[in-house]
Amino acid sequence: MTSHALARMVGAALGLAAAAGCTLGPDPERPATAADVGDHYVYASTAEAEPLPDVTPWWREFGDETTTELVELALANNTDLQVAAARVLEAEANLSRAGGARLPQVGYGATASKQRNSFVLPNIGRQTIDSITYSYNFNVSWQADLFGRLKRTQQSTWANLLAEEAAREAVVHSVVASVVRARVMVAATAWALDINRQIAASWEKTTQTVDRRYRAGIAGAVELHLARENLASARASEAVLAGQLEQARLALDVLVGRRPGSAEMLPATMPKLPSLDPVPLGLPVALLDRRPDLRRAEMQLSAATYGVGAAIANLYPDLSLTGSVGESADSINELDLTNFVYNIVANLTGPLFSGGQRRADVEASRARAEQAAAAYAGAVLNALREVEDALVLSESSIQSYNLTTDRVAEARAADSLAKERYQRGVETLLTVLETERRLRLAEQAIITNTTDVWNARIALFLALGGDWGTDSTDSESEPIVAAGTQAKSEIPNSELLIPNSNEVF
Repeated sequence: MTSHALARMVGAALGLAAAAGCTLGPDPERPATAADVGDHYVYASTAEAEPLPDVTPWWREFGDETTTELVELALANNTDLQVAAARVLEAEANLSRAGGARLPQVGYGATASKQRNSFVLPNIGRQTIDSITYSYNFNVSWQADLFGRLKRTQQSTWANLLAEEAAREAVVHSVVASVVRARVMVAATAWALDINRQIAASWEKTTQTVDRRYRAGIAGAVELHLARENLASARASEAVLAGQLEQARLALDVLVGRRPGSAEMLPATMPKLPSLDPVPLGLPVALLDRRPDLRRAEMQLSAATYGVGAAIANLYPDLSLTGSVGESADSINELDLTNFVYNIVANLTGPLFSGGQRRADVEASRARAEQAAAAYAGAVLNALREVEDALVLSESSIQSYNLTTDRVAEARAADSLAKERYQRGVETLLTVLETERRLRLAEQAIITNTTDVWNARIALFLALGGDWGTDSTDSESEPIVAAGTQAKSEIPNSELLIPNSNEVF
């Protein structure tokens, strides 16, 4: 067969491969979910058609520069983010590898061999001949991918890359929320410690009063022991709170990627309450694109769907073309481009019987796609629940804060009056102890309620997908549901707890 005939055969094989090439299996589609059903959230307080604000980092809405600095530090140094970024790089490398498998593979080789043969010739006897051979070659191989197995594999790898990128973004949101929560915890614990110190100082004065009354014979020894017990209890609580404050600071150090215990005390710049301006919620279906965890679940579904096509294509034959060209000579000087040798092979292989393994691979890939679809639907339901949970928590925490504000005011008034009456000798120490206990519980409750208001706000931003807002096109077409409008007017400006809007932890 001449070289021209071989070239025509290879050309015909390539033409056949191009003509017969197809892609098997389903293409991914976004399935219908619970987010497509409703046009608003169940527990949203109001519905307004106002433009969405510009996209801004949501933690800046809290008006605390220290929080912003901590978040930026975490985004630069957090180890979980570094792990997520490395996974994205790994996925990019896998995509490059999958794409390279669809391209011709080109290689080269060179050999130098020396061989000695020994044989017996009639009438001559044993003879020994040494031979040296030099050769080089360039080779090319290409898989035609007649039924799209390599293409589907590449598409699946591409979807996995997008899933890892969305996972990295989800880690970013999670880390930012954790930093803000840790900042709130540090501020709230410091506030609780300050209140406990005030209580201890108050009990020290009360104990001194009881001691004077005891020495004067007005109060009994039991009253003195009770007063000392309450002072010791307050001091013990102070030690516990001081330890909790240090633990909260250590946890924050880890989140921002610095050595635990190496940071200075945080400044008291955090507002007592977050801004309660309405947060535009958008349509529930917008969560599918705004939340990175949902985008990740959708891309995992796409990858599994592409995997079905790759498994189906594996049932059909593969066509591979290989060729090589080079020279072979007895000395290096004879490698002068005149002693060409070449080799061209078209290889068609396919399964006849594999014991049902390949069919089982198809069924397994379809099962994985069904798993991914169910996981995506579940993730959407969970995302909707998180938004509704945040709305419920926001409303309930504000109501509880309002009632606890009144509780603290009444407890302080009762405590002040009881101590005044005790000093005048018209009230018993048991009444003072009871009012002090109730005041302490009320102070603890207001700290818990304040933390709940903060956490509800953080949870709402996180549930909506982190940075909130859309471009001008979306803002003109989507009706906006705002949360917190009604609640804002219900927050009292109590002189006991919040003298002004700039008061800080």
